[in-house]
Amino acid sequence: MDKRRVNVRGIIWQDGKLLAVKHKKADGSEASYWAIPGGGLDPRESLIDGTVRELEEETGVTAKVGKLLFLQQFADPSHSPHRHHEEELEFFYHIENPEDFTAINLSETSHGLAELARIEFIDPAKEHILPSFLRTVAIDEYITHDQPIYLHNELN
Repeated sequence: MDKRRVNVRGIIWQDGKLLAVKHKKADGSEASYWAIPGGGLDPRESLIDGTVRELEEETGVTAKVGKLLFLQQFADPSHSPHRHHEEELEFFYHIENPEDFTAINLSETSHGLAELARIEFIDPAKEHILPSFLRTVAIDEYITHDQPIYLHNELN
């Protein structure tokens, strides 16, 4: 059993909105919350390469990966049978070409229709989005200013 899963996610910010996805549940309906596009790293894959791959799989767009904005560390509460890890570590990178993500057709992606019910730009302060710190953190400030990386730790 793996002790920790490493995930990469893309912060795609445009005009005060964040690109977010609603995953499909097992029955085909959509999840009750929004999430950030991305996923787990493949063995021996770099953080940047994994971010580009994951976003391309879900959106069909090649991301221009910028600086690291946020880190999140948490325990997986689902403990579902297909997941074999106890903790997760997530790296959230700024994506520098948000204009390329404005017209996504999930049917033209390799993973989109299989995994996602919807993808759109949302106001994170007004929607139920996970991780929850995205509702209150000043995303635009982290993108435009040189400041320390925001660490969200739910292990304590």
